[in-house]
Amino acid sequence: MDQGQIYQLFVSTYHPDPNVHKQAELSIRSLEGQTGFLPIVLEIVSSEALELGARQAAAIYFKNRVYRAWDRSKKTAMPISEDDRLVVKERLLQALVTVPNAAQVQLAPSLMTILDKDFPDQWPQFIDQVQSFLTSNDSRLVYVGLLALREVVKIYRWKEADKREPLQQIIQKLFPIVQEVCAQLVTVDTLEAAEMIKTGFKIYHSSIYVELPRVLQDNASLVPWGNLFLQLVEKPLVWAALPADAAEREAYPWGKTKKWAYHCLNRLYGKYGNPAMLPPGGTAASRYAAFAKHFTAQFAPNIIQAYLVQIDGWIKKDRWVPQKCLTLSAAFMDDAIKHKTTWQILKPHTDVLVSQFIFPQLCMSPEDELLWQNDPVDYVHKKIDPLEDFLSPQINVTNLLIDLACNRRKHTFMGILNFINNILVTYIDTPDEHKNGRDKDGAMAMIGCLANLILSKKSPVANMMEPFFVTHVFPEFTSPFPFLRARACDITRKCSDLEFENEENVSTLYQSVLGCLRDTELPVKVHAALALQPMIRHETVRAAIEPNLPFIMQELLNLSNEIDVDILSTIMEDFVENFAEQLTPFAVQLCCQLRDMFLRIMEEISASKANVGGADDEDDGDGGPLYRGGGGSTEIDVMSEKMMSAMGVLKTIGTLILSLESSPEVLQELEDALLPVIVYTLDHNILDLYDEIFEIIDSCTFSAKRVSNTMWGVYERIYNAFNNNAIDYMEAVLPPLDNYISYGNAVFVANPPYQKMMYDIIESVMNSDQLTEPDRISACKLMESVMLNCRGHVDSVVLPFLNLAFQYIFTGSMKSTAFKVQCMEVVINCLYYNPSLTLRILEDNQWTQGFFTLWFQSLDKFSRVHDKKLIIVALCSVLSLSWEQVPPTVQSGWSQILASILQVFETLPKAVENRESMEKFYSEDQDFGSVSDASWNESSSTGDDDTVDNDDEDIHDEDQEYLEFLAQQAAGANTDASEEEEDDLEEELLFETPLDEIDPYMVFHQCFKDLQQHHVEAYTQLTKDLDTNQQNVLMALCAKAEQKNQDLATL
Repeated sequence: MDQGQIYQLFVSTYHPDPNVHKQAELSIRSLEGQTGFLPIVLEIVSSEALELGARQAAAIYFKNRVYRAWDRSKKTAMPISEDDRLVVKERLLQALVTVPNAAQVQLAPSLMTILDKDFPDQWPQFIDQVQSFLTSNDSRLVYVGLLALREVVKIYRWKEADKREPLQQIIQKLFPIVQEVCAQLVTVDTLEAAEMIKTGFKIYHSSIYVELPRVLQDNASLVPWGNLFLQLVEKPLVWAALPADAAEREAYPWGKTKKWAYHCLNRLYGKYGNPAMLPPGGTAASRYAAFAKHFTAQFAPNIIQAYLVQIDGWIKKDRWVPQKCLTLSAAFMDDAIKHKTTWQILKPHTDVLVSQFIFPQLCMSPEDELLWQNDPVDYVHKKIDPLEDFLSPQINVTNLLIDLACNRRKHTFMGILNFINNILVTYIDTPDEHKNGRDKDGAMAMIGCLANLILSKKSPVANMMEPFFVTHVFPEFTSPFPFLRARACDITRKCSDLEFENEENVSTLYQSVLGCLRDTELPVKVHAALALQPMIRHETVRAAIEPNLPFIMQELLNLSNEIDVDILSTIMEDFVENFAEQLTPFAVQLCCQLRDMFLRIMEEISASKANVGGADDEDDGDGGPLYRGGGGSTEIDVMSEKMMSAMGVLKTIGTLILSLESSPEVLQELEDALLPVIVYTLDHNILDLYDEIFEIIDSCTFSAKRVSNTMWGVYERIYNAFNNNAIDYMEAVLPPLDNYISYGNAVFVANPPYQKMMYDIIESVMNSDQLTEPDRISACKLMESVMLNCRGHVDSVVLPFLNLAFQYIFTGSMKSTAFKVQCMEVVINCLYYNPSLTLRILEDNQWTQGFFTLWFQSLDKFSRVHDKKLIIVALCSVLSLSWEQVPPTVQSGWSQILASILQVFETLPKAVENRESMEKFYSEDQDFGSVSDASWNESSSTGDDDTVDNDDEDIHDEDQEYLEFLAQQAAGANTDASEEEEDDLEEELLFETPLDEIDPYMVFHQCFKDLQQHHVEAYTQLTKDLDTNQQNVLMALCAKAEQKNQDLATL
């Protein structure tokens, strides 16, 4: 195979003529199955004499080829030969030495893919190769050794403990070498040294992310690594060497290396080395208690001192500290205040931390102000989007402030409030032309952070918040500083639990927020919308909102069109839910605007996909074009934000539909208006939106209690989508399909193609080995819906339905009680639908005796009201047959049928009571207590109150306890996965069937009377084995039915 020819093919892949590069791609595809081809590609990538563009194209191809075909368990049209695999593994590390950075980022993931499949069994010499690189005198080889080690350690990052033994060996053999390499580079100021140390730290961090290996707990390892991390934390960064631009400065390699030193120290302390962070009695506590005690006493004080020195330098502006390092410092301090030993170290510094570390970071920064002016949309995303907020530098200092105030309240709370008050008083006393808006913004931000604690019923300052609003918040709604207008809205939202004594203040607040909704600045308007949402709870505000509803809804729509933030859709949804009646005249117009907004968002997503190589690009099987290196993460983030916004729009539409249940003529207009939304989503296979779109279809058909021609057109699209990939959304598609059967009954029974589509869906789900029992339960429910709603019209499906059910019933493959019950109920429904036909099929297949035995032995599993009703009416249908129609196998157990009916009736009242209790529970407003009260009360359990001087004890970290609980639950789920689920089935309050309108007492009484009067032999056989208790139950049932008949007669 000629390397030169293959090289020319890669040169042609970026030829400006599309025909040339397309032909080159096809030629490469035709060659990739030949032995020797992949090693040649790797040779091209690593050859320093060849053109950079061709090498990069070859690197991208190499990565994609390895990703697609290295896994031997996957069947590929052109597998990689074993000879090529050996050659690639022999040469890959050396290739990483000579490739340019642009190609190196493609080869490193390839190395990880190979290691994931082959290490250690099929690449046992890998560790020795890495060791030889790490101990080389050539810095390029050492760096590649670090890169390779990083890739193999990443493989074990999430593996279970019993599969991490190779990692233990790697740590013992190679980590001392890595530590020594990094230690020698600390005093070297080159950017290459920074990159190598950073890679070494990332290796260490990956190895301790999930658990702390025993070897790394020993002082022999902990001391040199810990000292190394502290050296980097303390390493001064020379101002002259730093970029002038702030963004470039944050990306400075030595700054990033510092960041990873912080990461490692924080992980060691926060997850393993802090006794207060270990959930008592949990697995982590038993494994790391001794280590945590030792670390807190011997290492944590040194780390705190080092961090405080860095913070002090940042405060004094005599040293630069990367923003991420400040964030990590705050996170470390937040953990440290929870343990008494480290709290004693931090305690003298709390005033400085609050006033000079936390406060400045919560103030409006010049950078944020510039962003507001230049890109207000990006500013809103940064400040409001929860995902963006999670990554913001302010989040950790906010958490530190809250935990200081909550957990060390006696020492900090009033001091923090006094500091804030001084800032606010100074602002008032300062002439307007000299007011510092940023300081007031930071002070109000701090109040917002502490709102839950301040407004708690037991808070000593709760009653001061109304005057606070009047004095300090109300004036800022018209502040000359736009960010203070936004902050006034923000603090209004965060203090939404504040109960105003003066109704005029509530009115003033509402009018002020409404005024900000008219503001010219986008961030102010968005904050106003957020503030308006919780104000709906005030009756006076609700009354004032009504005349302004058209304006408010239009502004919310305008904002949603201007910026894709899904929380705006949530606000609209709340308004639709709370003002459904008032919005009815505008419902169609609102729906049309929401539709247009949705379609606009989807078109923008489609355009973004095209930019990063979306679904429309011809690909080679791995979800992307053959030579595409992947789209920009920024573009992908934008698409994600837009998709979340689209979800929000659909949820608002769903809420609007449900609010119009009593307006059928409006619903029909909404259906017509929404059709493009449904069609777009289903025809374009927008899987991310299937849950919401199926809910909309459900809402349309459920609210109208009929299926219009418009919705029948959608039915066929659901079927087509199901055949593509909607099968994975069976639980979401169940409600609308059930509605088609129940509310579109007349059309369904008259249209065999519709019935065939439904059967295809059911059969596909029941026979798929890719789906789970919950999916098959949904299919069983559809079979039940067909049987119950189409009585007398669908005899042809009885046999297929029985076949689908019995492939599970007698095979022992049903794991959960729910699936067992639902499968048996398919048969029971067939008996109710047509007992004669069903019994004949059971007899023909010799299923009768086995099924009835299993059924009657499992009666206690049928715990819901619906289950019990179904059993009663189905058995009554069997009893209604003439004696000649009853097979001998059923005749022999005839008396057992009555015994089973009586057994079910005895448990029916309890099931009805349970259902009514659930209905009552969900229909009432539930009060789960105040979060702010919990915040104030929880730490009193540690003695942190006004009577017990216990402010210096450990503060147990409940977040870690919850994570431990989740881990134990996951472990339990894995352990018990093979065990049967035996819990009682829960009532499904939203699931409606024709049985809801049937009175089982009346049905049974009529059946029993008919037997007694017209089928003497059957009656005699039925009652011959009744004992005294059963006779009493029977008489009570008949008496109850007679009473019901009398009650009906008097109506």
